Amino acid sequence: MALAEGPAARTLEPVSPRRALVAVRGHPSAAVLALQLFAVLAYPFLDDNVAGQSVLGLLQVGVVVAAVAAVRNTPTLSWVALVFGAPGAVFSVLEAVTDEADWAVLGSAAFHVPFYLFVSYAMIRYLFHDDRVTRDELFATGAAFTVVAWAFTYVYAAAQVVWPGSFISNAGEGQREWFELLYLSFTTLTSVGLSDVVPVRDHARSLVMIEQVAGVFYVALVVARLVGLSARRPSPGDGA
Repeated sequence: MALAEGPAARTLEPVSPRRALVAVRGHPSAAVLALQLFAVLAYPFLDDNVAGQSVLGLLQVGVVVAAVAAVRNTPTLSWVALVFGAPGAVFSVLEAVTDEADWAVLGSAAFHVPFYLFVSYAMIRYLFHDDRVTRDELFATGAAFTVVAWAFTYVYAAAQVVWPGSFISNAGEGQREWFELLYLSFTTLTSVGLSDVVPVRDHARSLVMIEQVAGVFYVALVVARLVGLSARRPSPGDGA
């Protein structure tokens, strides 16, 4: 007796590189989110040597490219992302090969901060451009959040160059590593308050307070809107 063919009997076909590329192009926000989360996981393994730092720099370039692709899918001007994103990618590599020299840190922040803030603005505008929630918009919700955290990390990195001793941690005083500042940024933006890195100078505290406000407004405006739109979605059995 032959088995009936159907969805349950079908075998999963391997995903070809072409299909994967099409999927990434169709969901660039997902690529941004995946690359940034991968960078978070990879950083502790790659930060101990110059080669690892160079890989991290190249990974940041990949994030920039993915972010530009995401912006091009939004109703904003992509040339703004290119103006800041291309130099930012160069400075990502320079930070790695120059052992985060002050001039490289400031130059990187000068391009990365407006670039990431613009990308987050473009993604949020993309989320608000219609009254339905798509899969890519869900990815954009997470990507925009991580992009804001990245932007403030560069703000903090520049702040401790301009105002030395802006942050301390359990390890003591001195310049904080970039990953420590990223951890501070995520804990501040999410309002969990778990970071062992503490702003101790007034300028640094002002910047941290701005990020706290940004995190609260993000949840109040963006996440609440998506939840509201999902709740309003009619069920398949509803009439016209």
